[in-house]
Amino acid sequence: MSSIPLTHILFLSTALFFIGMYGLFTRRNLISMLMSIELILNSVNINFVAFNKYLYADKLDGIFFAIFIIAIAAAEAAVAIAIIINLYRSHRSIDVEDATEMRY
Repeated sequence: MSSIPLTHILFLSTALFFIGMYGLFTRRNLISMLMSIELILNSVNINFVAFNKYLYADKLDGIFFAIFIIAIAAAEAAVAIAIIINLYRSHRSIDVEDATEMRY
């Protein structure tokens, strides 16, 4: 059985990272920005798992870091969605530019 080359995995990870960065810098919707951050975190997870497999196959350090990042991303998503829902309830908008003009 053939294995996928490391360069292909790194290309996929780089593509996901830059798609996430593009989405983070160009979108004005908070939900889209949150999804872009999740793409960036997933690209980091792919890097950890790939380098763990190809460089340190006998260790599980990369896998543990990936699981830790998944747990942090889940907590971050829960808190961010709660903040977005609260912002929408109070101002009827989740647009980032509208949020900068809002005064409490």
